Order: sequence, then C-alpha cells, then structure tokens
Amino acid sequence: MNLQLLFPVTLPSHWQSSDSCELPDNLQSWLLDPDSLTARLKTHCHQFRVELLGQKVEHCQAYEAVACIPVGEKVLVREVLLYCDDKPQVFARSLLPMSSLTGAEQALANLGTQSLGQVLFNNPSLERKFIEVATFDSTSSVAKLACDLQLNMTHTLWGRRSVFVLENKPLMVAEVFLPGAFSYQTIENLVTNPRTDHV
Repeated sequence: MNLQLLFPVTLPSHWQSSDSCELPDNLQSWLLDPDSLTARLKTHCHQFRVELLGQKVEHCQAYEAVACIPVGEKVLVREVLLYCDDKPQVFARSLLPMSSLTGAEQALANLGTQSLGQVLFNNPSLERKFIEVATFDSTSSVAKLACDLQLNMTHTLWGRRSVFVLENKPLMVAEVFLPGAFSYQTIENLVTNPRTDHV
C-alpha cells in the first residue's frame, strides 16, 4: 500500500517523565539512550533506510506543546519510518518550529529520506533536554499504522520524545518502537517462549 496515505499518523498520548514510571528492563536502555537511535539501529542490521511518510506546516497542538514550542506555534511536522533490513523498527514524528529553520538549519526542512537523527548528532552544538516516555495501546493511531504495515502487535508499544536544541533553536523528536523492534526482543521471547524451569 501507499504508506504516504497514512500521513499524518500523529501521536496523541500522555507523555510523562521517564523518572516517574517503571520501564521494562530491556526497554530502558533503548528509551533512555541519550545517543543517536539511528547509529544504534545501524549496528543491528546490514541495511538501514528511512521512509518519509510526509511533512507539512501546521500549528502546534496542545497535546504536543512544550515550554519552548508553545501551542499555536507554526511547526514543520515530519513523519518517517526507520527500517533495518527492510523491517520497520521505529515510527518517528518530529516538530521543527519554523522559527528554528533559519540559517544552516533551513536544510532540516529538506532532508527527504535522510535521517534527522544522524544530522543532529553530527552537530557539536546539539543539546538534548529531557526524555519523556509514553505507551500506545491497540486503539492508538500508531497501532493502526503497525497493522497497516502487517506487524503483529502482541503487547503495548512504547515511545519516547525529546527536545533538542541546535544552535539555540529547539525542535522535538518523538519515536515509537514498532512491534517486533529490537527493543522488545526480551518481551517477544517471553510471549512466544514462556519460561519453564528445568528440574
């Protein structure tokens, strides 16, 4: 199917501080990893690629607003899928305030199938603020996306979002790990191979 027809997927959810909720052990290292997710995924596969679902300018909605990106601010919304060896691993939604897309940062509006994360982490001025986390159940828009991708959803999906500051310009990136992602491997094993204690 034409995945671009699914844009925008959106990510309405109750985001909360990673300190205030209990994270599954195997997911912790993925959700709280301060480094580049793109770089980490690349170490797990032979071929990494980004598929652009779409991007458009709109006003920041209340459910996505943060201190440095207030409600109503004009933002460029960008949604992509990150694939490892042709298997979708992550859905990412980025908010790039138009006020941040000036100077060298204008290039962020024209990344196409380039990884935003790779560009960000190559910039020595990059500062990552908080990491917030959220869960997405089978009724969520990202679960529908997973269904359209023919991924078998056997448990709640987890996501994270962060504000990055590049040359004093804020932008926000949210990432949700799709069913079957590397981050869930322990959960998947528990679901498919219930533990049996050997006598």
